[in-house]
Amino acid sequence: MKRTPLYQVHESLNAKFTEFGGWEMPLQYSSIVKEHLSVRTTVGLFDLSHMGEIEVCGQGASELMEKLSTNDVGRLTDGRALYTLFCNETGGIIDDLLIYRHTNNHYMLVVNAANIEKNLAWVETHNDAGVAVKDVSEDTALIALQGPNSVDILKPFVPEQNVSEISFFRFVLGEVAGTPTVISRTGYTGETGFELYIGANDAEKLWNALYPAVMEAEGQPVGLGARDTLRLEAGLRLYGMDMDDNTNPYEAGLGKFVKSKNRQFIGKKALLAQKRKGIARQMVGFQMLDRAVARAGYAVYQDGEHIGKVTSGAPSPSLKYGIGFAIVTSRTISEDDEIDIEIRGRMHPAKIVTAPFI
Repeated sequence: MKRTPLYQVHESLNAKFTEFGGWEMPLQYSSIVKEHLSVRTTVGLFDLSHMGEIEVCGQGASELMEKLSTNDVGRLTDGRALYTLFCNETGGIIDDLLIYRHTNNHYMLVVNAANIEKNLAWVETHNDAGVAVKDVSEDTALIALQGPNSVDILKPFVPEQNVSEISFFRFVLGEVAGTPTVISRTGYTGETGFELYIGANDAEKLWNALYPAVMEAEGQPVGLGARDTLRLEAGLRLYGMDMDDNTNPYEAGLGKFVKSKNRQFIGKKALLAQKRKGIARQMVGFQMLDRAVARAGYAVYQDGEHIGKVTSGAPSPSLKYGIGFAIVTSRTISEDDEIDIEIRGRMHPAKIVTAPFI
């Protein structure tokens, strides 16, 4: 398995590791619940260096991004980012990602760890104009600072920049603790926070600068376990669980990121046809009505009829009951409808709720 530049730091903090997308990553340092609640109430520090970064530069970069993206990259200005999807010709989701615009001829794609090679091949396959495309993942580290105290904690490390003025989904180039950094006002937790892109060789320096301030604020280093429960509470999808190549954006509840008016992109024709026909499956949020926890793959029933399966499920540390997403075939299902989820051979009650859960 691959390891991030901060692997030895995680070892020194007695992290429990897990495999994720081909990487050996910290699952937790103390407990998932403690780390989760730290992000909700104070601050958490994450190593996300397993994520992939792809640079797209040169004449025609903007047109290439428009052709590949379901969201309207053309509305981006310098210093802004957006969430989007790459779809194949049949409308299936290749990946969900962030696109950062440095200039009209310089973009950075941030893709899921398991999909780096797939995204790179997809971009290069459709690069008719010969735009420079480079995988810079190994040279890039990513540290996230997330939680209500993140702004106050970051401020002293960026004396030349007022980080509180960076708007959501905007970014600036600066220095954090003397380290050249892309300071991005983005995150995957539903909380105020930043994602800090740095050179891989600078990762340990920046982590060691931020870590004492995080701990002084009664924060925690946070592993992938709490990252998953945080994103689930916030109603955010995870590629490979809530969507894949056989899922279209409408089925995944991501139709608002398909901007088809006055623009062309790969998959548009298929997506418009699917939308006109009506979506056969839909993603719904649910909460458990007993103490059970529904996990991915568990069967979902309504009035005794099998209608789908759970895609993501976990106990919510904030709400103190089980929550999750399911993809179902019922077109009539709506909020507050009761369903049953089969867990180890027994039916457990749940009800449909609207995400985000908090």
